[in-house]
Amino acid sequence: MTKIEPLGAEREPLGAVRERVLATLRQEIIAGRLHPGDRLVERELAERFGVSRVPVREAIRALVAEGFVLFETPRRTVVRRLTPTDVAELFELREALEVYAAGLAASRATPEALAELAGLLDRAATATHADDAEAITDINTRFHDRILAMAGNSLLISVMEPVDGRLRWLTRQNEEWPQLLTEHRELYESIASGDPERARAHALAHVQANYRSTVRHLFGEAELS
Repeated sequence: MTKIEPLGAEREPLGAVRERVLATLRQEIIAGRLHPGDRLVERELAERFGVSRVPVREAIRALVAEGFVLFETPRRTVVRRLTPTDVAELFELREALEVYAAGLAASRATPEALAELAGLLDRAATATHADDAEAITDINTRFHDRILAMAGNSLLISVMEPVDGRLRWLTRQNEEWPQLLTEHRELYESIASGDPERARAHALAHVQANYRSTVRHLFGEAELS
């Protein structure tokens, strides 16, 4: 688990301390450094971060609201174990919103935006060849964020924002990296073609394939039948 320097709560507003604790814990869950079932203890976290228990308590409550952790009892907070229903519901949302975003992106993409997307694919290829799971997750998140930005719909972005972290957490569960890279290249080509229908079809295929890979990794092949 990452060790960090004390946050200097006496020099920072409480809200800033809370956000830093929250961001660190969220990233450790997404990256797999905190595992499902791991306990979050206020006192231990406050000592680790060098802060009072108040911002830690508030950060934990935010993680509960975001769906990363849960209160097993009033005194016991643990990283959430994803269920098949959790995964299915999140992917249903991805299917609805990302497919729509891909169609918009195909009709609105600029050469500059496409060049940025292609650059992310190059970086993803390098990370995939190095089998760098954390870098792959980060780059793939940026890839999908860029498609959302290309769609040019601020309301769509605001709808995705509350579940973005959990979607990144799910993406980290899919370790079929070469296949994921291939799917992203195909999605890029479909968006670059300027054909919204083609882009939506590739986005749908990508989300459905990612769902199957994630379910296999988390729950086994039997859960797909």
